[in-house]
Amino acid sequence: MDAAAERIIAGLAKELRPNAAAFIVTIYGDMVVPRGGALWTGTLIELCGGVGINESLVRTAVSRLVTASQLTGERIGRRSYYRLRSSAAAGFEEAANLLYGPDRPAKGWQIIHDPDLKVEDARRQRMGHMGGSVFLRPDRGQTISDRALAFHAEVMSSTGSLAEFWELGALRDGYARFMSLFADVDPQRLSEPEMLLARLLLVHSYRFVLLRDPRLPPDHLPAGWNGAEARALFRTLYLALTPGAHRHIAARCEGPDGLLPAETAATEQRMSSLLA
Repeated sequence: MDAAAERIIAGLAKELRPNAAAFIVTIYGDMVVPRGGALWTGTLIELCGGVGINESLVRTAVSRLVTASQLTGERIGRRSYYRLRSSAAAGFEEAANLLYGPDRPAKGWQIIHDPDLKVEDARRQRMGHMGGSVFLRPDRGQTISDRALAFHAEVMSSTGSLAEFWELGALRDGYARFMSLFADVDPQRLSEPEMLLARLLLVHSYRFVLLRDPRLPPDHLPAGWNGAEARALFRTLYLALTPGAHRHIAARCEGPDGLLPAETAATEQRMSSLLA
C-alpha cells in the first residue's frame, strides 16, 4: 500500500473496529459464497490482517463460527479450509438479496399478535411495536410463527405516518455515519488489494444498518430520511471497487481448488442487480 491509501484503509478499520467473527461473515457473504463457499485459512488470515484483526482472533472467531454451525472445516494436505454450512445458507442469501438485489416493495402490512414475542426480539426482526403484544411490519411475504395470530392489511386506516412504531433515530444515525466514513473514498487512489479491503469494509458497515431497517414505504418514512442516499453511495462505491477487487481475488485468494475465480454467474448476477 502507498502511504495515502494505507491511511484510508487504516482509518476506516479504526473507525469501524470490526469484530473478527462478524467481519469473517462479511468476507464469506460478499466474496466466498458466490465462489463456491470455501476459503483457505491463510487467505482469511491475510484479509483480516489487512483491517487490523490478528491471526489469534481469526482462529478463535472461526472456532466460534464452527460451533455456531455457520462454518465447517476440511483439511486437504497441510491446509485447512472452511466452508459455509448449508444450514446457514438461507441467512446469507437473505442478506445478499437485501445488499445486492432490487428492493421488493411491500404488499401491504402484517399485523401480528404474539404474546410470547419479546419487544427486543421483534425489533431484531424489523417489526414495529404497536403496544402490548401487537406488532407490525411491511408485508414482503415473511414467514410467521405458528404460535402467532396474524392479519394482512392492504392499507392502514391511519392517514399519518406509521414510522412512530419503529425506533428509526438510531438507523438514521447509522446511515449518516456510514456516509461520513465512505463519502471521500476514491477508488482511483487504491491498489487492487486495497480495493478488496475497502469493498469488504463498505459491505460490513452498510449491512449492519441495512439489516436493521424495516424498509418502510416512502410515504411512511420520516422527513429527512437518508436511507436512499446511503443506498446510492453503497451502490456507486461497490460498483467502482469491484473490478480491482475481483482481479485481486483471482490473483491471491484461495479455495480448495486453487485460486478463486474473478467472476462467477453469482457475482455477475449481483453486479447486474446493482446496475439495474
